[in-house]
Amino acid sequence: MIETQGLTKHFKDVRAVDGIDLTVAPGELVALLGPNGAGKSTTLRMLTTLIPPTSGTARVAGFDVVRQQREVRLRIGYIGQGNGAGHSQRGRDELISQGRAYGLGVKDARARAATLIESLGLAEVADRKVSSLSGGQRRRLDIAMGLIHAPDLLFLDEPSTGLDPQNRANLQEHILDLRARHETTIVLTTHYLDEADSMAERVIVVDRGRIIADDSPQRLKAEHVGDLITLGFGHEADAASAASTLSGLHPVREGTRLLISTQGAPRRVTGMLDDLRAGGSPAVEVEVTRPTLDDVFLKLTGRSLREGGTAETRELVEV
Repeated sequence: MIETQGLTKHFKDVRAVDGIDLTVAPGELVALLGPNGAGKSTTLRMLTTLIPPTSGTARVAGFDVVRQQREVRLRIGYIGQGNGAGHSQRGRDELISQGRAYGLGVKDARARAATLIESLGLAEVADRKVSSLSGGQRRRLDIAMGLIHAPDLLFLDEPSTGLDPQNRANLQEHILDLRARHETTIVLTTHYLDEADSMAERVIVVDRGRIIADDSPQRLKAEHVGDLITLGFGHEADAASAASTLSGLHPVREGTRLLISTQGAPRRVTGMLDDLRAGGSPAVEVEVTRPTLDDVFLKLTGRSLREGGTAETRELVEV
């Protein structure tokens, strides 16, 4: 569905995207993850034909994004970070107009709009002006507009930004439901680590315009970080004795605590506790911490995904 080779975008002296090679198969749900300025949105804007690449190639739904823009646009949906519907228009009318713009007949556009309104839970508000809708309702309307022509591929750029936790959860549920019903390929960018972790079967971590990791959330966390077991003891002497018992796991001692990084901690911790009791230095406190995608990024780059970066260079002049 997507294939890029050496995809690059320069803005003056800024290398926003620096030679990305990417393949996305039909039906995948892929999350692009990275801090502000990493190149996520710039990559999406090239793949959706909004801006041309400086160099490299990209094919989307089988068509070149530079030479066959019309064919690409007919087969994709794109929901950007801003609201796409006119605030003075009614939601249903906006959907029908969007469908007509994609070449649907009036009857088909109305039928398609009605289907999306129902499936996205907009039936009670579809005939109200867009300006009167809540943030979550507007975001669902944006998604309906991106789906009106039944695209093979849907791009979502920060779909949950600005929504409260309840609306975020509702929107995520709608996206997953639509994907299950229509087998649409979905590529989304997000700053929300839990969103990528729970929704995407594949996470691509981008930093400074390059892909630095690409795998399922579970494998990324297992490969790069692992689980953390924290054991607490009543006295430092007990902690020192426990460290000797568990020396094969390379524990780090901090006063009366031992910190152990390992894979499959929930399965291993019971045996560790048995060994400590048998050795005469039982733990009095146990905590198992599962890694996050932020831990993965921190391990790979030395900084957190949550750290702010410079905003992506949308308005700079292309070189």
